[in-house]
Amino acid sequence: MINSATFNIPQLHKMKQYPKELFYIGNTNLLQKKMISIVGTRRPNAYTKKFTYEMAQKLSLKNICIVSGAAMGVDALAHNGAGASNTIAVVANSLDIRYPAVNKNLIAQIEKEGLMLSQFPQTTQARLYSFVQRNEIVVALGDILIVTQADRNSGSLRSVEFALEMGKKIYTLPHRLGESLGTQDLLKNGFAEVIYDIDSFIESLGYSQEITQDDDILEFCKSYPTYDEAVSKFGEKIFEYELLGKIKIGNGVISL
Repeated sequence: MINSATFNIPQLHKMKQYPKELFYIGNTNLLQKKMISIVGTRRPNAYTKKFTYEMAQKLSLKNICIVSGAAMGVDALAHNGAGASNTIAVVANSLDIRYPAVNKNLIAQIEKEGLMLSQFPQTTQARLYSFVQRNEIVVALGDILIVTQADRNSGSLRSVEFALEMGKKIYTLPHRLGESLGTQDLLKNGFAEVIYDIDSFIESLGYSQEITQDDDILEFCKSYPTYDEAVSKFGEKIFEYELLGKIKIGNGVISL
């Protein structure tokens, strides 16, 4: 159900003008968490796909809510890496429209478990100007902005402008020569800092608290459950734990 947000969101006072209206679907408690914004190109290369997902995943495991714009590419990877229950998607259209269509299942999942935000009333289609307005909210919500890949003509660079105006730190991944020229320019001009190691980067932020569910998963896995039992109970978190090396899966059984 679409709700009108009558409560105040302190982070949005960093915007040029606090939104006249805000609409939401989902869990507004996420707004009380530490938040980090992750944005980037709609056409990430394989390297960016891997490390955007890993970045969002590891930040989420530290109880940090990931904010992005629900677009194709980096946005979707950030939401998926964080997990639907620990992400906020800000969209450039009204919440009665699941756009882009390629992400409709992801958006539906965030509606159920996470938080969808929009400043546009029902039946509003996405327009060029509304993407810019969407980007300002995405940036305002996060403590920092991470742009994992962007070309020189990328809309993500408008997000960078908002971050600079708001005095927020900007970070990016290191890229090869000739790739992600937009973020390369940011580094060359001293507007962003590079992330060489994700674990060290997260540690440098001072975020150390892991989500409560982490302990629940490890405690559950001490009983050597079957893979199907674990996935039924914890869903995609089981895949994350295997990737992070926290659990092992062999012969259909999970162990620590």
